[in-house]
Amino acid sequence: MTHFPHSNGMEKQIKIPEATIDRIALYYRILEDLLAQGVQVISSQKFASVCRINPAQVRKDLSFFGEFGVRGVGYNVRDLLMEIKKILVSDREWKLGIVGLGNMGKALVRDENFFRRGYRFVAAFDSDPAKIGQEVVKDLFIRSMAEISLATDQLRIEIGVITTPPLHAQRVADLLMDAGIMAILNFSAIQVRKPDCCLVHNVDFTVNLDNLAYHLKKRS
Repeated sequence: MTHFPHSNGMEKQIKIPEATIDRIALYYRILEDLLAQGVQVISSQKFASVCRINPAQVRKDLSFFGEFGVRGVGYNVRDLLMEIKKILVSDREWKLGIVGLGNMGKALVRDENFFRRGYRFVAAFDSDPAKIGQEVVKDLFIRSMAEISLATDQLRIEIGVITTPPLHAQRVADLLMDAGIMAILNFSAIQVRKPDCCLVHNVDFTVNLDNLAYHLKKRS
């Protein structure tokens, strides 16, 4: 769970369910789309419908962070988007370092969605000598993994991204954490071990595929 202080400045902490944070991120994406479509105000019922979430759940999720919207009117799309960006700390730039520049790693680095949302890859690392020095995108060159610690310090990397084969993921995670990186997004198909001081989010595509296959089978 994520902890946030009460808005009245008291030191007491409230626990925010991780599922709520996931839905808040969903609201962020949908509000971006609505704004791009020229929608300025949306009713709470309509917004919940677009999100495909119960209106009571939307209100409960937002209530953890304050009071939003006007009764009988709804939400100002731009204002709510700005507030959610603050909640998710997406109103600033985050510096990322990625390890493993195979097909997936290169695809992630070239995905403009990261840049648009304030996530910028400032360093790329690989263990393959043949790849060292290659330019992945403009001004981003692949470095040796031996440079992780130095680059983290020089470039102030805050989040590490792992796209290596599973066999190497734990070693890479250890290198990133030893370099001072406290948050890691792991796309490798293993759960990496971590100390309590670090945050690791594992993205295992096979888990999602298993979930899809299960529900598909139930439908058939």
